[in-house]
Amino acid sequence: MSNTQYDYDVLVIGAGPGGYVAAIRAAQLGLKTACAESRDTLGGTCLNVGCIPSKAMLHASEYFDAASNGTMEKMGIEVKPTLNLDKMHAQRLDAVEGLTKGVAFLFKKNKVDWLQGHAAFKDAHTVEVNGETKTAKNIVIATGSSVTPLPNVEVDNSQHIVVDSTGALELPEVPQKMVVIGAGVIGLELGSVWRRLGAEVTCIEFLDEVLPGMDGDIRKEARKVFKKQGIDFKLSTKVTGCTVKGKKAVLTMEPAAGGESETLEADCVLVSIGRKPNTDKLGLDAIGLELNKRGQIETDHNFSTKVDGVWAIGDVIPGPMLAHKAEDEGIAVAENIAGLTGIVNHDVIPSVVYTWPEIAGVGLTEEQAKEQGDIKVGKFPMMANSRAKTNHEPDGLVKIIADAETDRVLGVWAIAVPAGTMIAEAALAMEFGATSEDIAYTCHAHPTHSEAVKEAAMAVTGKPIHI
Repeated sequence: MSNTQYDYDVLVIGAGPGGYVAAIRAAQLGLKTACAESRDTLGGTCLNVGCIPSKAMLHASEYFDAASNGTMEKMGIEVKPTLNLDKMHAQRLDAVEGLTKGVAFLFKKNKVDWLQGHAAFKDAHTVEVNGETKTAKNIVIATGSSVTPLPNVEVDNSQHIVVDSTGALELPEVPQKMVVIGAGVIGLELGSVWRRLGAEVTCIEFLDEVLPGMDGDIRKEARKVFKKQGIDFKLSTKVTGCTVKGKKAVLTMEPAAGGESETLEADCVLVSIGRKPNTDKLGLDAIGLELNKRGQIETDHNFSTKVDGVWAIGDVIPGPMLAHKAEDEGIAVAENIAGLTGIVNHDVIPSVVYTWPEIAGVGLTEEQAKEQGDIKVGKFPMMANSRAKTNHEPDGLVKIIADAETDRVLGVWAIAVPAGTMIAEAALAMEFGATSEDIAYTCHAHPTHSEAVKEAAMAVTGKPIHI
């Protein structure tokens, strides 16, 4: 086939944050582009049932909690809130609708063809979508991920008793007792939504601490904060089964190391033990593309697979399953296809937990950094930050890890109400190869939460001012 015989220069499979961004960028670069998506709306998991709707519920529940737990009263605002859950769900759906329509508008604006339906490979340059055959010189796999199932625990979102992250967004009433299986990002975010709205929440985690993969100090501090907010934890615990009896679920569990079994009854169980790449029914056998042991598609630095003309980005390839990682890879893969140089620095990808306060990190944990050599660490507590003090937000800290010899920043971790925004400064500094001294001698506006980053940088050399 010559280039002129292809229907498209680029065909992207999947319209999540990676896929739709790749399609738009490819079109911007003058390539004839299509994007195949089986959902009725664009935006993938993130916009439809993930990042966006969960933030709408987190934000709304924060207001309710501040009004009901005495926070507002302490500041002289005396209110008695009434929960209108239908209205809270409505504003979530409104946010989702606005953003998914926004992506559809961007497709039209950039002349990206939306091929509605499931796409599967027939060969390396041909896919079938809804019975129609489409060809492309380059095909980008951006199919994202889905909820990892837990053996012996059957999810049925329609019953609102045993749910996954999608079902946890749609509960029609606040459960009296909620059990969250998995103390990772999704479990803690959604668990905290329903805790604020009145549920008793117990979080069960197989490992010995919450938030796997994050810095050790941050993990311990986070658990203390959540416990103070009323979330109970059962760590080092394995869930072995779940039975639904009427409108209740009964969980069986045992110590992770083995031991005596116990049961726990709940009105709602949220299964949130992770996500797995969506590679089923893609027809990868037809193009001879094998998966690695974790079910992922391996690519080179340019996001090209071992099959010529087939590329892959986002949750289906190795690396953190984060929307912004997928977006950056979407831009990079489009630029590489267009003959430009698209690069993603996978060493500087921030991660954020959108709880109250937020938890964020970028780069290496202290544990990882120590394995690479000698380090210096600086910490600064938010209770010593003037803006956090005036806002009645004393929980948390900022932690900076630097190379002992060069002072280059290796990792930054934070628990603070706006930690997700604060971490961008750290990521930018690390992208430019900053030292802790560079951050310490950069003037930060006063009073802001971000001054804690400056003070933590000063603490690396033992010279913070306000502690």
